[in-house]
Amino acid sequence: MKSHLYHLQINVDFKNVSFYKDFMEFMGWKIIFGDESAVGYKSNTNGDIWFIKTGKNKTVDYDAKGVNHISFRVDNMTDVDKVKSHLEKIKIKMLFDTPRHRHEFSASKDETYYQIMFESPDKILFEVVYIGTKK
Repeated sequence: MKSHLYHLQINVDFKNVSFYKDFMEFMGWKIIFGDESAVGYKSNTNGDIWFIKTGKNKTVDYDAKGVNHISFRVDNMTDVDKVKSHLEKIKIKMLFDTPRHRHEFSASKDETYYQIMFESPDKILFEVVYIGTKK
């Protein structure tokens, strides 16, 4: 059997939708739908990501059972730094001493796993990572 990710739905407080729109467009994703209760994005290689309006205020503990974080892989180490700079301009703080190289996640000594981690305004944990040769 062959399968692929079709879509991911993320429930958010829609007062924060401008953050998600800005982030997704900065990451190169294209909007495929948008109204007052939902906005959907598609990349050239993956499934869709949908941000859906919710009226519930309960936040999820990303260290509990369930999804921990959502990760976006980029093609260059400098792209990680560009995303970091962009997010810091809109007052999003990096978490877990990132950006940093995570050698324990690298496949070999010639490869690096360079990441940032941050929370969205809805406390959803995101990662942006470059995996590849050290530059």
